[in-house]
Amino acid sequence: MSTSAPYVVRGLNVQDRWFSAPLNHANPAGPAIKLFAREFSDPDQDGLPWLLFLQGGPGGKGNRPTGLNGWLAEAAKDFRILMLDQRGTGLSTPANRQTLPLAGDIAAQADYLSHFRATDIVADAELIRAELGSDPWSIFGQSYGGFCALTYLSFAPEGVKEALITGGLGPISGPADQVYEATFERLRSRNAEYFAKYPGDRELLTKIVRHVGQVPEFLPSGERLTAERVQMLGNYLGGNTRFDALHFVLEDAFIETLDGARLSDSFLANVSTYVSRAANPLYALMHESIYVQGEASNWAAQRVLAQNPDFHPGAAEPLLTGEAIYPWYFEQDPALVPLRELADVLAARTEGWAALYDADQLARNTVPVAAAVYTDDIFVDREISLATAAAVQGLHVWESADFHHDGIADDGEGIFARLLRLVRA
Repeated sequence: MSTSAPYVVRGLNVQDRWFSAPLNHANPAGPAIKLFAREFSDPDQDGLPWLLFLQGGPGGKGNRPTGLNGWLAEAAKDFRILMLDQRGTGLSTPANRQTLPLAGDIAAQADYLSHFRATDIVADAELIRAELGSDPWSIFGQSYGGFCALTYLSFAPEGVKEALITGGLGPISGPADQVYEATFERLRSRNAEYFAKYPGDRELLTKIVRHVGQVPEFLPSGERLTAERVQMLGNYLGGNTRFDALHFVLEDAFIETLDGARLSDSFLANVSTYVSRAANPLYALMHESIYVQGEASNWAAQRVLAQNPDFHPGAAEPLLTGEAIYPWYFEQDPALVPLRELADVLAARTEGWAALYDADQLARNTVPVAAAVYTDDIFVDREISLATAAAVQGLHVWESADFHHDGIADDGEGIFARLLRLVRA
């Protein structure tokens, strides 16, 4: 382990840490990768135990807070917090269109990425915990981080003192299809809620979708904007504050020009920042693999989409879509185009997708666990979440209809404090 000199960011003590880990933990003598983690603590607190934060994703780097606020302010009362850049992200050894060819041909790249799932992230966390000399630590998993927390409780429960999970109780068995079958229904209801609140946006969205199919409009990065990518703005519907922010994105979509009505530069810029996966290509490459265990995903979301024609761009009133990944991502996003063949190989892959959970271990779990389940979450379905919660012994559920998937961005302090009380009750 190597560390930076401590520094302060607006009331937060910060220290950067680097670790070396085997690419394949089953082969410690094999190739190594770099892991990066950043420690945050309240300067008025000293000697506190560790809390490991596992962020959403897959493929998202650890949070970069610039002050002591939100859930971090609440957590810092009891912990020093470690933000991990999960393997392949942030300042950890990256995995993207630029670096993956270093692993070899497409087959070699697929083998390489088979070591970038929750089981590997947990093994990394245990390596880091040992190097820090920490007792069993507390973990906090948001979204995909909650999936990782359940993997932790499955295969290394001795490393966990207590686990807090928000919006992150995914299925512990079964095909990926079940996820999309459920979330398409949630998303359909959320679309209805949005257009009931902003009825003028129903006609406006249809107009935008039809327009980009007829008139070439280009994002600032140079690629043509498509109807499918306009529909990706549905990710806004997964949040409390983002729900209304979508209205302000759409409101200045069109502008009058010498060539007639065209999409405004400001709208195109907003769309570009929201639909590009340049910053997190692993999200697209590995998204369906977070569900598969011993089987191929075979582009599950694409198959389920075919059963939901009201989400097709050609529908009379096309709906906004969510976070599912489709093959066309790798045709339209410049950051993903070079990865198309690799994505197809991963989608068809059956080998290397070992068990992500140990159902027997979870059924006899003794680690205190509390999870926030959001009733109308469009990304992690309520019914699936509650079924998973019932499969984990001693897991305390707090269900709320007041928040959506990004609840900790809305009231992080309150949610964190409530879950901590539940695990310590």
